Amino acid sequence: MASRRDMIMMNDEELHDYVRAEKTLIIVSNSPDGFPHPMPMFFYTDDEGRFLVSTYGASQKVKNFERDNKAALLIESGGEYEELKSVVMQATAEIIDDNDFVVETMKNIRLQRDPAKEGFPEEELEGIAYAARKRVIIRFTPVNTISWDHTKLGGVY
Repeated sequence: MASRRDMIMMNDEELHDYVRAEKTLIIVSNSPDGFPHPMPMFFYTDDEGRFLVSTYGASQKVKNFERDNKAALLIESGGEYEELKSVVMQATAEIIDDNDFVVETMKNIRLQRDPAKEGFPEEELEGIAYAARKRVIIRFTPVNTISWDHTKLGGVY
């Protein structure tokens, strides 16, 4: 008989669909004083299953990842116990400051947040390019993933 843990774990397809449907990723870096530094971020997932966020190059999270590239990532949803779904990942962080890559990733983040979006008006492209001047991309590569989906229990605990 399968364990309850095995019953609620998401398979690869479920995990992919869940991640693509969510909008916010909580990233956790290690601050200089040793305390976790969690931040909610809009994100994009690439074809290799990495998570990318855009942030200011001078931000605390960038400084934290420059010092220690280990990260915890969290996506969660559900308002009641029987609705809880979550993915927790341990990951390594890479900071990318190539302006073209920053612009492209910022566009991809917007497209993932709004799958019905069909391109970018010129004014929006100009705004992205302007914002990208002071931004970097943090790309997270998961090394361990844990997931659960309590809806699989059918209301039975």
